[in-house]
Amino acid sequence: MISDKVRPHHLERKAILHVRQSSAHRVLHNRESNALQYAMRDRLTALGWSKIEVIDDDLGRSAAGCVQRAGFERMVAEVCLGKVGAICPR
Repeated sequence: MISDKVRPHHLERKAILHVRQSSAHRVLHNRESNALQYAMRDRLTALGWSKIEVIDDDLGRSAAGCVQRAGFERMVAEVCLGKVGAICPR
């Protein structure tokens, strides 16, 4: 199931799957959500990506406040460097 919006120049770059839950409580108790997020890797493969990076460093960290989110920062840097053809957010 290839989308007509996915072009060869997108597939030449990696896809990033950003897996996140905003609190430790959600990580522990919303297991189905985590499983569904990781399963998005299959969708990226179906769309044609062979290089998929899973970033899950930020599990249990809220975006509120001054908490550093190393995974998010790495993802933004990769996008800015032109290395990313798709991002699959939570």
